[in-house]
Amino acid sequence: MSLPDTPALPNTERPFMVQSFGLTDTGRVRPSNEDSFVIVEIARIMMVHRTSIPQAKAQYSSQRGHLFVVADGIGGHEAGEVASALGVVTVEDFVLNSLKRFFHLQKAEEPNVLQDFQAALVQADARILEEASRHPEMLGMGTTLTMAFAVNWRLFVAHAGDSRCYLLSGGELIQLTQDHTRVAEMVRLGSLSAAEASRHPDRHLVTSVVGSGHEVGLRVEMHKLDLEPGDTVLLCSDGLTQMLSDTRIATILQEEPELRRACDRLVAEANEEGGNDNITVVVARFEEA
Repeated sequence: MSLPDTPALPNTERPFMVQSFGLTDTGRVRPSNEDSFVIVEIARIMMVHRTSIPQAKAQYSSQRGHLFVVADGIGGHEAGEVASALGVVTVEDFVLNSLKRFFHLQKAEEPNVLQDFQAALVQADARILEEASRHPEMLGMGTTLTMAFAVNWRLFVAHAGDSRCYLLSGGELIQLTQDHTRVAEMVRLGSLSAAEASRHPDRHLVTSVVGSGHEVGLRVEMHKLDLEPGDTVLLCSDGLTQMLSDTRIATILQEEPELRRACDRLVAEANEEGGNDNITVVVARFEEA
């Protein structure tokens, strides 16, 4: 949940620890898995090449950044799988080459960071379109992409498509991102009820996709918020949210302190409910060290 802006406490006063796990599954209907995900811990490293002092060759800074990405490919004929993988690795590359900015964030710099993450998705969009232009059989491929980056008790989210990012805080599950679909927009405008949306024939028509078009450019949704000890963040593809309600997802996350078990249960129950699409879940829990 977003909290009023207050001066960030020094990292030495509130050590930042993250437990995480991710899982992807083809489901029971689709012939292949076009989802991709990644969990990355980023740390500064000093490599000692030669010294007269007994010490480790690799020494790591106590500062850590944590990146989580879920992408749901669109296109079929393996092109969706290619698009989702390209989206994930492009974001990884971007964050890896932007470490200096992210590790020493001040409140005044956060709008620039949000712009940077928006640029990361636009870069992924361009990379997918470029790949499709070289391989005509892949024209039209694209991917949803939802990413979260956590550093020093701040969470930054960039999102395009109908995968989702949730925050479980204080026993309440909050959907941070909006679904970028035609039907979801109709619900937001009040022209369609939630019950009608669940049965609408266009409910899977995504309106903001990384790649898939003919020109670079897409709408990227951005969020930033403060994290508290005990908060849990979930990123998932719509293969989970089509099958399980938010209430059921929250119950599983609260019942399972072990994150591997939580992911196993989320995927298993989505399959039990039909498994109509590929299912991907990434769960991260934030604690003081």
